[in-house]
Amino acid sequence: MKAFKTIHAFLLFSLLVTGLCLTACNDTEDGSYVAPITLGEKINGKWVLSSMKQVDEIAAKDIDLSGQLDFMSFNIDLQADAENNPTTFSVTGNAPALLPASGNWEMEHPFTNSDGTPARIFLYSGSDKSQKAAVLTVTATPGANRILEFKLTRKQKGQAFVSYIYNLVPATANK
Repeated sequence: MKAFKTIHAFLLFSLLVTGLCLTACNDTEDGSYVAPITLGEKINGKWVLSSMKQVDEIAAKDIDLSGQLDFMSFNIDLQADAENNPTTFSVTGNAPALLPASGNWEMEHPFTNSDGTPARIFLYSGSDKSQKAAVLTVTATPGANRILEFKLTRKQKGQAFVSYIYNLVPATANK
């Protein structure tokens, strides 16, 4: 009986070792390295306004500004370099100037925040990025749906009193 257990243990061990040896010879091709997609890569490009909303942060009321004050002429062009790093931006159209007309931009973080907080875009009025002109909170990131939505919040003494929500689509989608 003891010899029977020894033979079974030997056979089981030899099958296990053979199985490991055969699977160790399998070479899996993982492909070449591709850099991860950054938020700047998703967001850069020319965007046109689809709709705009003003939110009274104190009274929690909103107004649709889409058809008023020529807001629908708003365009923003967020440029990037060859490595998809944010560079310059320009705003065109006859909409009221809530954002600077041009400057540099960057993402607060290049990737989605792991703590669930929304991404933020910093707009700078100078090329040296020393003068922050606006902070935009990204509320919808382009992905399967090519929609970019961001919110510009105005504050006084640290208290938000009004926000503007820009809902944008790629410029090529309107042609």
